[in-house]
Amino acid sequence: MTDPISDYLTRVRNAVAAKHRIVEIPASNIKKAITKVLHEKGYILNYKFEETENHQGVIKIALKYNAQTKISAIRDLTRISKPGLRKYSPADTLPKVINGLGIAIISTSHGVITDKEARAMNVGGEVLCYVS
Repeated sequence: MTDPISDYLTRVRNAVAAKHRIVEIPASNIKKAITKVLHEKGYILNYKFEETENHQGVIKIALKYNAQTKISAIRDLTRISKPGLRKYSPADTLPKVINGLGIAIISTSHGVITDKEARAMNVGGEVLCYVS
């Protein structure tokens, strides 16, 4: 696997398309940080980090759906910065996703945060993905 973040996003995207309640993903620090941001912003219901015998661990994510319509809270996950072409953005030109209705997840010197938090802190960084 050459891009673990794309693998993470694809697993979540596929689980949403198949209407699964829980998805398991191999853990890493960046994936844990992205999961925390998704939970804080209300795109996922809950998450749990579990250790495995090979010490890598696994992330269990409970996906969030509307009770009546069964539509997922996550409508679109798009990878922006890829291993072959990294996308960096300074604080003044951070992207807005759907005019502020979605979020961009940014890897900064202050950790993995959303575009709104990065604008408030006046820091730029690598634009990892868009979530709407």
